[in-house]
Amino acid sequence: MVTVLNREWHVVGFRVGRETYGVPITSLHEIVRVPEITAVPDAPPYVEGVINLRGKIVSVIDLRKRFGEKSQTPGKSNRILVVEHNGRLCGLIVDSASEVLKIPAADVEPASTVFQEGGLNCVTGLGKIQGRLVVLLDMARLLDLSGDKTPENKITEQARGAAGSR
Repeated sequence: MVTVLNREWHVVGFRVGRETYGVPITSLHEIVRVPEITAVPDAPPYVEGVINLRGKIVSVIDLRKRFGEKSQTPGKSNRILVVEHNGRLCGLIVDSASEVLKIPAADVEPASTVFQEGGLNCVTGLGKIQGRLVVLLDMARLLDLSGDKTPENKITEQARGAAGSR
C-alpha cells in the first residue's frame, strides 16, 4: 500500500514509456544506474536477470516488458529502483526516476475495475498532481506474479543454484 503521511501520499515518481508511475517511498531501498545484468535461465520474459548489489543478489524486472510496452535500447536516463518486498530486494528497470511526490489524499482516486480486467491488477489508484496523472502501484501485486513464489525469490533461487553448480 502507498504510505499516507499527514493526509498526503508519499511516492517515488518514475517514468515508463509516456506514463508517470509511483511506488511507496517506504518500499524504496535506493536508485542505481543500470549495471551489467546476468541472465538467468528459464526466467519469465520480463525478468532481465540478476545484479550483484554490494554482495547481495538482486533480481531485476524490466517494467517496460512487465507493462507490455515496446522495448527500447537502454539509455543514460534508465535507472533501477531497488525496492524491498517481503524482506527481499528486487530491482525495477525504469526509463527515468524523477522525484519524491507528495500527493494530497483528496487528489487520489481508487483504481477502476478496468485495470483489474486488463490484467494490470497492481494499480491501486491514480494521483492527480500539477495537472498530470500518476499511476500508483502496489508493490505486493506488482511483484507477486507466480503464485506461491514471488519473482525475486524464484530468480534468486535459480541464480544461487547456477552459481553452486560451477
